[in-house]
Amino acid sequence: MSLLITICVRGGSRGIPKKNIKNINGKPLIYYSLKTATEYAKELKDVDIVLSTDSEEIKSMVENMNFPINTEYIRPSYLASDTAGKVDAIYDVKKYFENKRKIKYDVVLDLDVTSPLRTVEDLKEAYALLQENKEAYNIFSVSPANRNPYFNMVEAKENGFYYLIKEGDFLTRQSTPKVYDLNASFYFYKDSFFIDQQKKAITSKSLVYEMNHICFDLDHPIDFEFMSFLLTNNKLNINI
Repeated sequence: MSLLITICVRGGSRGIPKKNIKNINGKPLIYYSLKTATEYAKELKDVDIVLSTDSEEIKSMVENMNFPINTEYIRPSYLASDTAGKVDAIYDVKKYFENKRKIKYDVVLDLDVTSPLRTVEDLKEAYALLQENKEAYNIFSVSPANRNPYFNMVEAKENGFYYLIKEGDFLTRQSTPKVYDLNASFYFYKDSFFIDQQKKAITSKSLVYEMNHICFDLDHPIDFEFMSFLLTNNKLNINI
């Protein structure tokens, strides 16, 4: 099994400026994903860890960390804009290294830098679930949702009134179907995902891996403060 691990980071960020290299608990945020990728790859054969960025600053910082990651690929500007899709960026770096190495990657693992609260054990268990299902395209990490579209989430209807996003005769949240939040931490993709030209991570043949610990991504400045507090004060029950 040949595996490509991608670390995709843009230079720009509107919500939290330079968040991918902003220090958190004494380390640049990207450090934690590089560390996890390296530890996961140690037990596997035929693995490439690659960086996809448009930023020379990020590229230089990663190279100075001395992780076993290939930094030669430069992401095209059209794949580094606010409107560019992550799947397209992954597909492009995958093609680049397949052409360079004259191989075909069986699986791609994308680790999102902005959601580093994952463990090597999470990755092992998620990959095992994906391999058990021959039809699945991919698997991604999720957390139990605090809100439920069947019970306490509403949307505007055409008549101007608001009603539940998902209809059903549920009187308690506990009786509703279980729903999840995507925590954006990691995504495994089989090669069939790319062969069939899937455009979004959520497909008709997607699986989820529910984390049994806290995990969330950094979207707003306050998220960075929350995560910094958890890491600095050893409030997590996992080792990242």
